[in-house]
Amino acid sequence: MRALRVPTGAATSLLLPALQRVLEGRDPALVAVPARDEPATTLRDLRVGEPIDDDVALVVTTSGTTGPPKGALLTAAALTASATATHRRLGGPGRWLLAVPPYHIAGLQVLIRSLIAGSTPVELDVSAGFDVNQLPCAVSQLGSGRRYTSLVAAQLAKALARPDAVAALAELDAVLLGGGPAPRPVLEAAEAAGITVVRTYGMSETAGGCVYDGVPLDGVRMRVLDDGRVALGGATLAKGYRNPVYPDPFAEPGWFYTDDLGAIDDAGVLSVLGRVDDAISTGGLTVLPQPVEAALCTHPAVSDCAVFGLADDRLGQRVAAAIVVKGGCPTPTLDALRAHVATTLDGTAAPRELHIVDELPRRGIGKVDRAALVRQYGGAG
Repeated sequence: MRALRVPTGAATSLLLPALQRVLEGRDPALVAVPARDEPATTLRDLRVGEPIDDDVALVVTTSGTTGPPKGALLTAAALTASATATHRRLGGPGRWLLAVPPYHIAGLQVLIRSLIAGSTPVELDVSAGFDVNQLPCAVSQLGSGRRYTSLVAAQLAKALARPDAVAALAELDAVLLGGGPAPRPVLEAAEAAGITVVRTYGMSETAGGCVYDGVPLDGVRMRVLDDGRVALGGATLAKGYRNPVYPDPFAEPGWFYTDDLGAIDDAGVLSVLGRVDDAISTGGLTVLPQPVEAALCTHPAVSDCAVFGLADDRLGQRVAAAIVVKGGCPTPTLDALRAHVATTLDGTAAPRELHIVDELPRRGIGKVDRAALVRQYGGAG
C-alpha cells in the first residue's frame, strides 16, 4: 500500500486520476493524506509500504474519536456500489462540486461518483476553511444537467447567511448533508429557501453515506442490535481495518457494529439517537445529547449548540450545554433554557450548566468536538 499526499487544490489533477487507476486495478491500494501536517505515526499505524490484499483499493482513515485513526479497507466493488447507489437514489449521474476535504471519505466519494459519471468535479479550496464567497461562482461552473454537492451542517449554516450562496445551493438537484446531525433550524431554513437537502448517515467503514434520510441505499442492510447500537452491512461495507481493534466491530461476517444508538420505525426509517460514548449518566439515568440539542435549537435565541457530560460528585455526571447565541437576540439564561427543554423532554435532560461560545469546536469535516468541550469546562460548575 502506498500513501498519496494531496496538495491543496490538487484533488482533480492528482487524486482523481490516481483513483481511476486504483478502481481499474492498475495501481496498488492507496491512502490519501493531506500534503502537510500528516503525523508519521498515522502512516506507520496503517503500515504504508507493506503488502495488502489485492482487492483493496483504498484505505480510508476514520475520525479517530476513540483513539488512533483506524484504516477502513475498501474494495473497488464497495466504492463503486456506493457511488452507483447514490446516483440511483438522487435521480441519475451528474456533475459534482467538491467542497469537503478530498482525503476524507465524503470527499473521496465525490471524486469516485464523478469518475462513475464520466465528469470532472469543480473543486473548492477548503484547506483554510470553507469560504462561502466562492460558492456562487463554483456552482455556476458546474454548467447544465444534474448537479450535486456534499456539505456538513456547519458549511450549510454558513451558506444560509449569504443570499447569493443560498440561491446557488437552491439551483442544485441535491445537497448531501453528512458529518453528523444538523440543527433543526438549519434544516428548516434550507427547506424554506428551496434547497434540496438529503441527510446522509454512514462512515469510512461503509464507503461513506449509506443511509439517506433514514432509508438505506440499494444493496445496504441495517438493523438495531439488542444493546441499541446500529449495525450496517451490504454491498458498501469495508473488509475490516488495516490495524484491527478489539473488540472487532466486523466480527459478525457481513456486518459492521457502529457506536451509534438508533431506532428503526415501522416504515423502516432509521433515526440515529447519538453515540454510545456521548451518553451522559446523570443521577442513575441516561441522557443522549442529540435530543437535548434538538430541543435547545428550537429556542429562538439559540443558533447552534452542543450538549456534553461533566463529572459531578452528586450525580455522577451533569448535563452541560454550550450555545451560540443567534445574532440580535439577548443571551438566554440557564433557567430559561432548562424550562424550554422541559417542555418536550424529561427534566433530567435539561442542562444544569451553560456556556456561551462564539462558535463550537469541530474536528474533521465538521463534527462537534465534545471531548474538547469536556476538556475546556471540566473544572467548571
